[in-house]
Amino acid sequence: MPKVAIVILNYNGKHLLEKFLPGVVQHSKPHPVIVVDNASQDDSVNFLKQTYPQVKCMVLDANKGFAQGYNLALKQIEATYYVLLNSDVEVTDSWISPIVQLMDENPAIGACQPKILSFRNKNTFDYAGGAGGFIDILGYPFCRGRILNTIEKDQGQYEDIKKIFWASGACFFTRANIFHQLEGFDKKFFAHFEEIDLCWRMQQQGFEVYYHGGSCVYHIGGATLENFHYYKMYLNVRNHLLFLYKNATPKAFWWKFYLIFGLNMLFVIKKLFVSPKHSWTIIKAQIDFFLMKKHYQPLPYAKPLNTIYQGVLFLSYYCLWKKKFSSLKL
Repeated sequence: MPKVAIVILNYNGKHLLEKFLPGVVQHSKPHPVIVVDNASQDDSVNFLKQTYPQVKCMVLDANKGFAQGYNLALKQIEATYYVLLNSDVEVTDSWISPIVQLMDENPAIGACQPKILSFRNKNTFDYAGGAGGFIDILGYPFCRGRILNTIEKDQGQYEDIKKIFWASGACFFTRANIFHQLEGFDKKFFAHFEEIDLCWRMQQQGFEVYYHGGSCVYHIGGATLENFHYYKMYLNVRNHLLFLYKNATPKAFWWKFYLIFGLNMLFVIKKLFVSPKHSWTIIKAQIDFFLMKKHYQPLPYAKPLNTIYQGVLFLSYYCLWKKKFSSLKL
């Protein structure tokens, strides 16, 4: 059984595989690289078979999304650690060993991520990962290096090893036995918030999530769903509510829901006449949350975590002018 398996989920990403797979293969030796194809309609599978016969390709019969696509694939892959890597990520030399060493030394770590910088602007942090993820009291995610739309330059301020709330799905290291013990990602999420949900469930079970600044990758971001803007918004709004409902007690959830609902409705009103499709997308996401919540049993007790910011991110950002992680008190 290999110690580490690098698993890339692909959907119509031949152009990304052409660009980034050579570097992944080069810098990941001797660990196996596996591409899981989510029923792509481009020429991804033929390209892999002809150009990279040494890379195992698993083909799914339909587009299962990020969550279920990985769940199905990882059931068939044996390794001590999985590295779930987006197809739009450029890796660097020795990007694996620092994190594996950290996880070897600390068996309580269930997931970990490297420093993730922007591929398009390599001296700034990536929007979707930065230097480790956190959530505020309402469940809104943010990163060290990125709060809402304010993105920091990398000036060596996050070269540390730190406990975080969530590790980015763009480059997600996880211990295989813990992933399977928790039944992987929630397949109903399809995409977005599934890694944050899994990290919360890990912490509820006593495991930890970490960031390691000694490893670095570069991420384009949004490459798979960039042409599905409204669907991406829908998934974010719906899954945000679902993951809060799943992981908070009913008493904690409902007061948070009314605040989130109010913020969402402000956005709906703002966009109603300018972009009514935006407004309808948010309304539909909230309706579908109510239709889907019957599939979940809220927790009777939620373990308090010191990786949750005990404030409202929007208020801190817009009213208190706290636009960098260093200005927040966790």
